[in-house]
Amino acid sequence: MSEKVLAGHTAFVTGGARNIGKATALALADAGANVIVNTLQDEAAASAVAEEIRGRGGKAMVAVGDVVSAEKVAEMVEAGRQAFGDIDILIANASARGQIDFLEMDHATFRRVVDISIDGTFHLAQAMLPMMIAKNWGRIVTLGGISWHIGINRRAHNLTAKSGLTGLTRALAVEFADRGITANMVSPGAIETARPQSAGQMPQRATTSPVPRPGHVDEVASAVRFLCEPQQAYMTGQILHVNGGIYLGT
Repeated sequence: MSEKVLAGHTAFVTGGARNIGKATALALADAGANVIVNTLQDEAAASAVAEEIRGRGGKAMVAVGDVVSAEKVAEMVEAGRQAFGDIDILIANASARGQIDFLEMDHATFRRVVDISIDGTFHLAQAMLPMMIAKNWGRIVTLGGISWHIGINRRAHNLTAKSGLTGLTRALAVEFADRGITANMVSPGAIETARPQSAGQMPQRATTSPVPRPGHVDEVASAVRFLCEPQQAYMTGQILHVNGGIYLGT
């Protein structure tokens, strides 16, 4: 899309090196935003995304670090602010997945998955909200998932993380609504992505949607971009489902 509706804005995309994060980074850049591509450790992949953005005429940089660390988040956000000015779009996409029986799950595994979604978003929002408040404008979009809406076996950690992230998203929506800041969630269904071996196979229950195919990362990225547009100032605290109709709840 050629319309630069996000020109003058800067987005921080966590987990931006591949899959939905990469597609989102590219979509926001195409809409005119400067993009900070965050990755935990795959700097080469994140750099390739940033280079692709520059090749399209956009501006991008890479931020390598763990969003669970408040200190690292502060460091990455300050580097982004130095490069592009105030960061006013936060895309909380980073997550960890896996399949494991609840009684075999150790607490460290449980906490890591929960911490990335909830603690990571907490640190990022606290670091960026002052900049959004100063501008009286901001967009926060978190990435949920179909799992906690329909129930998926052997994913207690992931369901807990995403349900908690939904609560945090809605809390931010309510608290900062009068500051020109919106907070919404995009909840993908079965999306065709390159899945790490640790994530396991996509559960059958999550793939039998009325639309007889998996979704594409660009379809999710388009929904994220939509929520970031200036015109969506009246849409906040919502969950936008991109799942082929497998979940028809509100």
